[in-house]
Amino acid sequence: MSTETLKQFHRLPQSTYIDALRFLPPLSAFDRYVVIASFNSDTDETSIGIHALNPTDAPTLTLQSSFPTSSRISSLKVAQKSLQNPLIAASTFAGSLHILFPNPIDASFESEVSIPEKTLHIGSISCLDLQENGSACVSVGEDGRVNLISVSDSGLDYRRVFDSKGLVSYTAARWASPTEFATGGLGNSLQWWDQRRPGGPVSQFKGNWAEGASSGVVHSIDIHPSRKHTCLAGGSYGSVFAWDLRRQQQPIILSGIGTNDTASNICISSSDVWEVQYDTFMSSSNRATANISSDRVLPVMMCSEDGILAVVKQGEEPTEILAENCAINSFDIDPQNPSDVICSLEWESVAILTRA
Repeated sequence: MSTETLKQFHRLPQSTYIDALRFLPPLSAFDRYVVIASFNSDTDETSIGIHALNPTDAPTLTLQSSFPTSSRISSLKVAQKSLQNPLIAASTFAGSLHILFPNPIDASFESEVSIPEKTLHIGSISCLDLQENGSACVSVGEDGRVNLISVSDSGLDYRRVFDSKGLVSYTAARWASPTEFATGGLGNSLQWWDQRRPGGPVSQFKGNWAEGASSGVVHSIDIHPSRKHTCLAGGSYGSVFAWDLRRQQQPIILSGIGTNDTASNICISSSDVWEVQYDTFMSSSNRATANISSDRVLPVMMCSEDGILAVVKQGEEPTEILAENCAINSFDIDPQNPSDVICSLEWESVAILTRA
């Protein structure tokens, strides 16, 4: 395994546990902000905060505004609604969903619309995802429900797309297009949905390809806009794999324990992979996306319960970025400057790094 050279690395201690974090789309040409969902274990208070990132040789995170929530955040996403109007979507373990609209002038929370607990799901919302323009949101839960939520400044409307009555549990979701999205769940399974063909998923992938896969869980999904046919997933037992809808019988294993037919000698982590994202820095700086065969999976960044932040490539040795002695439960790549990455460390700190 190779190790990536970092241009900068800073660990910023926090006074609270970090449940999730995201780079906020720019409010202006000169400001950078990070959205952090936090939990204070001493007071049991939970909140979503907008922090100004001062990207100097000694960077700082300065809280600009905070929105309290009644329960810990289970999923956090951002989108760019218009040129200077991003929005924030958050779901809670209690089952509520919140859409927050930051003020582009002072980064305060200008307004908020929400759906209360026990409306969308029975119990917690496992995951949500926003469309790129912020006009719609999909939510999934272990109760087997899949909901679509329309987002506007005046309120939220929702409709139930599917309800398995608990026979199937969903733990991850990701939009692929304005009409299509993917979900993942128990058994390392993946499902593909098309709103033009209602009634249930139009295609399914069952994770019976690896040791322990039948009891594994998909924690995170990503879909690249140029490779809509490929669904990337990360989950239990260090698994990072891709499902090509054009060849649906076997996954493309990037990391994890495979069967003899899909053998992967690369296993960068043996614990839960909490998040996966296509690595836009590797894709744009080392080789253009157009030069990678459509049959190959683009480079992927992942983080894990055993403290690994790494980039994995199909058929190559992974590149380790961080190896911490605590879990890395969330990370984000700055879409404006993909060499910059933030990640949350379980021991109440945020790591900010710049790759060379």
